[in-house]
Amino acid sequence: MRQTLIQSLLPPSVAGADTRADAPDDTLHPLERAALPTGASEGRCREFTTVRACAREALAALGRPPAPLLPDARGVPHWPRGIVGSMTHCRGYRAAVVAREGDVPALGVDAEPCEPLREGVLRTISLPGERERLRLLSALRHRPECWDRLLFCAKEAVFKAWFPHTRTELAFQDVSVVLDAAGQSFRARVLVPGGREYTGRWLAREGLLAAVAFGGGPDRRVSART
Repeated sequence: MRQTLIQSLLPPSVAGADTRADAPDDTLHPLERAALPTGASEGRCREFTTVRACAREALAALGRPPAPLLPDARGVPHWPRGIVGSMTHCRGYRAAVVAREGDVPALGVDAEPCEPLREGVLRTISLPGERERLRLLSALRHRPECWDRLLFCAKEAVFKAWFPHTRTELAFQDVSVVLDAAGQSFRARVLVPGGREYTGRWLAREGLLAAVAFGGGPDRRVSART
């Protein structure tokens, strides 16, 4: 059976599910419905509902029963005990990934349309060394052509892996990412005190970019910004 887009990025210890179609309203748990912000738009309700349907499908692959996935005050989902996970949605796509905490300490996923960033945005989300590496990748004419958006996508995946464990915000310049074109992977370092290192995988397919960040143990060597 053909792997879905998100499954093709995941090791055996991580389960994922994705869709390009919105789930029916009746898939939303009553407690989740109550957690929707008052006045949420129809589009926001569809995203909220469908990404949780994806998460429950992924949890079922780990043998976990259905459960309400309620957002906290910062919008981070409360996962079942012993589970780490992450959700993402963008135009026409929803996905979720989950793993047992003993297998993967931290997990983050992001998806973006495969389109270049708006003019001027790259400088605000990148470090000088990252911009030089993107220049070299673009010169090699590897796919995808929107390397700037892929860098953004990888950093967003790292943010989602980092925040649930630390409850601290990161700026884009607080994370250094090295994209590997041939291996469709990346390495990331969080450049703040107590920073961590992450590995990740990415792909560009069907008009989408997706990136998943894994791990994240303490790294005392992190100091320089590159």
